[in-house]
Amino acid sequence: MTKNYNNHASSGAVYGLGLIGAAIYFISLASSFGMGLLGFLKALVWPVFLVYAAFKHFAL
Repeated sequence: MTKNYNNHASSGAVYGLGLIGAAIYFISLASSFGMGLLGFLKALVWPVFLVYAAFKHFAL
């Protein structure tokens, strides 16, 4: 019996770098603490915005 474990650490690294970049972008646009907090929350779900924009662009 063999067990096959796949380790996709590179995808976690891409998400982590994207999280940092998105947090810097969204927080830099914030005009108050509340907007900065909202920017951080947006940074946590940045792939959702990316996929939505791609679907909108390609009219899917």
